Order: sequence, then C-alpha cells, then structure tokens
Amino acid sequence: MAKKETDQKFQFALGKENYILLAIGFAIIIIGFLLMIGGRSEDPNVFNEEIFSFRRITLAPIIVLFGFMFEIFAIMKKPKSEN
Repeated sequence: MAKKETDQKFQFALGKENYILLAIGFAIIIIGFLLMIGGRSEDPNVFNEEIFSFRRITLAPIIVLFGFMFEIFAIMKKPKSEN
C-alpha cells in the first residue's frame, strides 16, 4: 500500500495557468502603484496641486483594486484537468 502512495505524481495546489494569472495580477498591481507616484514639489515651501490629479486620486486606486480582484480570480479559478 505504501508503494502506491509514493508512485503518485506530486501536484501543486494550483495549475500552471493559475500561476500565470497570479503573475499578471501582480503586474497590474505594480502598474497601479507606479501610477500613484509623483507630484512632489521641488520647493518644500510651495504646495503642488499635481498630487490631486485624476491619475493619482482615481485611476491608480481603481487599477490596484482591479489587480487584487484579478488575484482572487486567479486563485479561485479551477485548474484544467490533464485528461
């Protein structure tokens, strides 16, 4: 009986497609955080309105949230059977 258990092929919890989707989701999250950077003022005594741009306040957080939702999808997606 122990022989049968050792003959079984080792399998990961997720399939190859899941890991590829996880990498894509991670890249989307990184892109969202990269869109948030910037808007610094050269002179600390002068306020720069650029920090309140649409890209930093609205677009980037939406992209980050989409990336996290994509990560959940990548984990929950059922791997295809190899028959």
